[in-house]
Amino acid sequence: MQLFIGGACAGKRDAVAARFPAAQWRRLAVDTPFAGSYQTLVANSPLVVTGVLEWLSAISDSADSEVLRQQWQRDLVKLCQRANQLNVPLIIIATEVGRGIVPMQPQQRRLRDLNGWFVQDATTQAEQVWYVRHGLVMAVK
Repeated sequence: MQLFIGGACAGKRDAVAARFPAAQWRRLAVDTPFAGSYQTLVANSPLVVTGVLEWLSAISDSADSEVLRQQWQRDLVKLCQRANQLNVPLIIIATEVGRGIVPMQPQQRRLRDLNGWFVQDATTQAEQVWYVRHGLVMAVK
């Protein structure tokens, strides 16, 4: 798995599209577990998963943070295993939200925390991690 992370409008989508021109793109559904992405895997065809922040926002009120984190950790492992079985290059695009002002609203702070934890967990699973800023792509793992 590869993870591309950067701020909003930093050039992540363009960087991924240039590297994986034949990839299928899937936006996470707000009412589906993260592992649901494996249902769209097609052997030998790259899959780009987007919409992580929006997905986290939609599920952030549904359960305790630790319960959510344990679930997506299991889902990430399942998805990566299935992608490896099918020889599918898996690419996740995530938005960096930890560099700005900390929001006053508790739900926005929680979303920021969830996003940070998700990215940490995805980084652990990823073979390569790319940071994108101003259209420049830097390998960080």
